[in-house]
Amino acid sequence: MEGLSKSDANLIVYVHPSQSKNVDKAILRELSSLLFKYSQAFDGVVLAYSVDPQDKCARILSGVHPYFGVRLRANLLIFSPKPNMLLEGKVVKITRESIHCIVLGFSSAIITDENIRNELKYKAKHGEGVYVSRYHKRHVIKVGAVIRFEVKSLDEEILHISGSLIPANTGSVHWLDKYFVDAAIDSNKETKTEEEMEMQEQITVGGETLSFVNDHEIKKSKKRRRAEDQ
Repeated sequence: MEGLSKSDANLIVYVHPSQSKNVDKAILRELSSLLFKYSQAFDGVVLAYSVDPQDKCARILSGVHPYFGVRLRANLLIFSPKPNMLLEGKVVKITRESIHCIVLGFSSAIITDENIRNELKYKAKHGEGVYVSRYHKRHVIKVGAVIRFEVKSLDEEILHISGSLIPANTGSVHWLDKYFVDAAIDSNKETKTEEEMEMQEQITVGGETLSFVNDHEIKKSKKRRRAEDQ
């Protein structure tokens, strides 16, 4: 899945003197406050971190409360979805107007009907809504399935994603991983077959390309060419 990246960051964590007896715990508490929130500094959501203190000595800061700063190096896992990226989410609700899913267990996403390609048709089966492909019966999107969709936008405040199933390489991950390549090959074969048929409808005679409509027209063209040679 796209949108995930690792980042090495040099940070300074400001610790209150009351926490000086357990600095490590104070550092972890401060870093944990960054988790699952959009950060402008990292241009994404911090999902996980590991810490490597750079200096055993802390620098005391002047002010009303004398905090001290601890320099450290952190390895961060960042979730930063951008438009046109492909994400995966678990479907939690399906209606005729939309598909709702959860990405990475914390971010919600919605795909409205105008962003669902015409190939996928809504149907009600056993009281539950599903989307089924018109061309591939095994391609089914239902509650509990994992789908791959394209990002349209992200609401940074509530971490809500607007997605799309317009591209052909989106839909049920189970079907895409098993059958999408074969379906694409079949589609290419059909295109090539149509092109070959068009090519076969043309014939080259003496350097001149003629439309292969029927024998009468070809013979007529030959007579015209012979008349021009004489």
